[in-house]
Amino acid sequence: MGLNNFIIREIRPNDNAQIESVIRACFHEFKIPLVGTAYEDKETPNMFESYQNEKEAYFVIEVDGEVLGGGGVKALKDYDSTDVCEIQKMYFSPKVRGNGFGKLLFDKCMQKAKELGYKKCYLESAPQLKAAIHIYESFGFKHLTGALGNTGHFSCGVWMIKDL
Repeated sequence: MGLNNFIIREIRPNDNAQIESVIRACFHEFKIPLVGTAYEDKETPNMFESYQNEKEAYFVIEVDGEVLGGGGVKALKDYDSTDVCEIQKMYFSPKVRGNGFGKLLFDKCMQKAKELGYKKCYLESAPQLKAAIHIYESFGFKHLTGALGNTGHFSCGVWMIKDL
């Protein structure tokens, strides 16, 4: 696979099955709980439809015509400020990990969050995802002692935030 032949673009309707497959596979690979996580979200099989409102976007990484990762920006659910977004559903196939795509996609999401007018960026992760957490820390995200908003992801044990 030529990892040089890649694009980062907004999700299209025909990407749903591929990105759902990437997301679900990560849960099994890293032994992340399936309950209380993105695994059981109604959005996961319908990613295109789930990011069509104002002030939200979902990007995919396509390599040689195959969707191998993605990540999105959306207002933090049930939070008292509309200035806070959540970076969410960021998962990658093992085929592309370790090649800098995580940083590229994360940076794209952060830029989009700024464009959309958000002032703070929040995310949740699982302790098993050490490489991802390292990326978030390298972007200046700080650890929180508990969750913000109501994402429904009670099995995530890592919560982080950054001012944009």
